[in-house]
Amino acid sequence: MADSIEDAVSQALEDAPPRNFRETVDLAINLRDLDLNDPSNRVDDEVVLPAGTGQETQIVVIAEGETALRAEDVADDVLSGDDLSDLASEENDAKDLADETDFFIAEADMMQDVASNLGRILGPRGKMPTPLQPDDDVVETVNRMKNTVQIRSGDRRTFHTRVGAEDMSADEISDNIDVIIRRLEADLEKGPLNLDGIYVKTTMGPSVEVPV
Repeated sequence: MADSIEDAVSQALEDAPPRNFRETVDLAINLRDLDLNDPSNRVDDEVVLPAGTGQETQIVVIAEGETALRAEDVADDVLSGDDLSDLASEENDAKDLADETDFFIAEADMMQDVASNLGRILGPRGKMPTPLQPDDDVVETVNRMKNTVQIRSGDRRTFHTRVGAEDMSADEISDNIDVIIRRLEADLEKGPLNLDGIYVKTTMGPSVEVPV
C-alpha cells in the first residue's frame, strides 16, 4: 500500500496504460460492519471537490422568470413549468434527460411540480433536484455544483465516485480524495472503522490502495 494518498494517486496515474481518450480517475470505497438494508446506514451525500471534477458536469435548472434568465448563462439547460408537463407525457425523453444530467436544481416553490411530473423518474435515479431557496444565487449554485460529486452506496458494500481526470496533478486529485475520506469518516457510524479499504484507479487502469 502507498505511504500517502498522493503516492497512491501517482502510482495509479503511472500504471495506467495509454488510451486514445481522456480517462477519469475514480475512487472505489468498500464499507464494513454496516447493515445497508437499513437506509439510515447508507452513504448518500454530495461533496464539493476543492480541485474540481476535471470533467464536464451536466446541470439542468428548473426555474421561472429572472432566475431562469440568469441560469441560461451557466446551466446546460433550463426548464419551465410547462417543460415539466411536456416531459411528464414523454417518458422516454424524461428518462434520457435524467440519464444525461448529473444534477438538477429547482426553485423551491417548483419542487412539488417536479415531484408530481418527474418524481417517478428522478427519484429512483437519485436525481431529485437540489432546492434553490429565494435568497440563493442561481449562478453561484450552478458553479458550485459543477465541482460536486455524489457519493452514494445504496445497499452495496462497494461503490464508486469520480475524483478527477488523468491530466490533473496527483496533488489536486489527492486533495479531492482527502475531502471525500474526511466526509465519510465524519458521516459513518463508526467513522474509519466502517471503511474496509479505498482504491484509486483511472477508467481502464489497475487499482491502487489508498491509505486511510
